[in-house]
Amino acid sequence: MTRLVLLAVFSTVVGQAQMRCDSPRNPIFGKYEKLDITDGWFEVYRLPGGVFALWEPRQSERVFSYLITGEKQALLFDSGFGIGHIDEVVRKLTTLPVIVLNSHTHYDHVGGNYAFSNVLGIDSDYTRNSARGFPNSKMAASLAPGQFCPPLPEEVTQENYVIRPFHVTRIVSDGEIIDLGGRKLEVIATPGHTPDAVCLLDRAHRELFTGDTFYPGSLWLWVPETDLDAYQRSVERIARLTGIIDVLRPAHNLPEADPKLLEKVSPALSDIRAGKNTTYTVRNGRRNYQFSGFSIQLADHD
Repeated sequence: MTRLVLLAVFSTVVGQAQMRCDSPRNPIFGKYEKLDITDGWFEVYRLPGGVFALWEPRQSERVFSYLITGEKQALLFDSGFGIGHIDEVVRKLTTLPVIVLNSHTHYDHVGGNYAFSNVLGIDSDYTRNSARGFPNSKMAASLAPGQFCPPLPEEVTQENYVIRPFHVTRIVSDGEIIDLGGRKLEVIATPGHTPDAVCLLDRAHRELFTGDTFYPGSLWLWVPETDLDAYQRSVERIARLTGIIDVLRPAHNLPEADPKLLEKVSPALSDIRAGKNTTYTVRNGRRNYQFSGFSIQLADHD
């Protein structure tokens, strides 16, 4: 399936999900200091060890981007929807030079890339295609009624909202160490959800930034570019890290998750694929299998 068809699928899905603006906050947020720093769209939380969670709670996908600071530079892991001005928020949080690395290049994680001059990326056709940006015809559904809680930033409307093109300035690869000065981050290739998916491992601080490879919620494994075999190998790989990490930093819904959940994903997916688990609900052409701490969504025809 082509990239444009895929985006049409995404737009349809977003248009069908309805967001509740009165949902209470998960108690997990009470563990962290909410900073009085915003551009009007992002909420910012201070996490331990010089990390900031930049959250977009007023769009239905509730995306997290993470600013990880070292002594000499900082790394922004994902840049969100591009609805708000993530570059302005980052400048309020640090004066360090900032590099950007995306957990993968779905539209909801690359929206602010254009505003940064140093963007790292995986050497893949998928990344190169995403770097062209996403037009309004594919993005308007993300701001349809019921998909966000107003107000939007003054200059953003459903009619003009796009993901701007960006330029990858340097290629990174599996196992590469990014040294921020007094802080080293290890790039772990985790293809599956998309061909260019990566996680970031901070061994010293015992945390793993997982992007969409894992988050507490419904794992989207039904999109055309998802490779279930590759995904299963990737989640098994990071599950082997549970002895050296204390917390996951996911890209959706909550700013933390229990690493032990990683050990449950591959067996759950194996049971589904082997036909051993036939308990699911169907909505919008997708099967949803519910587990403790996460669920798995597959296309209904798989």
